[in-house]
Amino acid sequence: MARQAKPSDDALVALFLDMLAAERGAGANTLSAYRGDLADLCTYLHEHRRSLANASTDDLRGFLRHLAARKLKPSSLARRLSAVRQLYRFLYAEGKRGDDPAAVLEGPKRGRALPKTLSIEEVDRLLALARKAMDDAEQSLPQRLRAARLTCLLETVYATGLRVSELVALPSAAARQAQTMLVVRGKGGKERMVPLNNAAKRAMGDYLALREKLGGAASKWLFPSFGAEGHLTRQHFARELKALGAACGISAARLSPHVLRHAFASHLLHNGADLRVVQTLLGHADISTTQIYTHVLEERLKALVRDLHPLAQK
Repeated sequence: MARQAKPSDDALVALFLDMLAAERGAGANTLSAYRGDLADLCTYLHEHRRSLANASTDDLRGFLRHLAARKLKPSSLARRLSAVRQLYRFLYAEGKRGDDPAAVLEGPKRGRALPKTLSIEEVDRLLALARKAMDDAEQSLPQRLRAARLTCLLETVYATGLRVSELVALPSAAARQAQTMLVVRGKGGKERMVPLNNAAKRAMGDYLALREKLGGAASKWLFPSFGAEGHLTRQHFARELKALGAACGISAARLSPHVLRHAFASHLLHNGADLRVVQTLLGHADISTTQIYTHVLEERLKALVRDLHPLAQK
């Protein structure tokens, strides 16, 4: 039976997790993942009569071999290695260790999958079909309201690149007529501002007008629901989006609310936006997260050289 982590190791891990929460705004899920990964490390070290305070680079390599023997996926191995590296970087910076034994560790090679996205034409098809259902006078008012809500969701996520959890939890104040920017509370409670375009504002107005026609009760949420959260769920939006996609000839495997976020970022970069600007709009804490879109930049650069270089046509 594996020994429990010693209090000294528990204390070091707790200090590290406190730093993640206070300085980096790490959420509950992130902290839980780090806590589990580091508990795995502590258990291994204790079984080999070592601790976080005296583990060597060879001990940490042994831990990685132990994980590999458990047939973990490369992505899971890489995540655990990242947790170990960050922990020891923190312990060294805080003077809890005089060295960083994880600094020279190498992780498994893994390719990063390109994000799924949609073409501009496919997004236009989705929006056109949703608007058509909203404007169809032969539909009942509840059906038109449902279509208007879906149109509003689509226009807003494509205009702002919000995470689906941020989108469905927008307050009713987001639809104020003079609103040109949204203040969004993202991961770890961090706030950011994103611009709201005219198409999204019109969609909000049309949706609220239909809601008022049906005598909808006032709500603090833009997309209220009778569920426990008080607002539309991510799963409900995803189901409606996939049904709309099927009607447009877009397979369910290619479509989700997160794919629309990817489309927002990819289309911005394709049309000349700076990667740092897109990072800010998406609410990524680290530019490395936004760099999954560099393939878009590479394609744009190739096209620029092809179209503008004086020798390209010779």
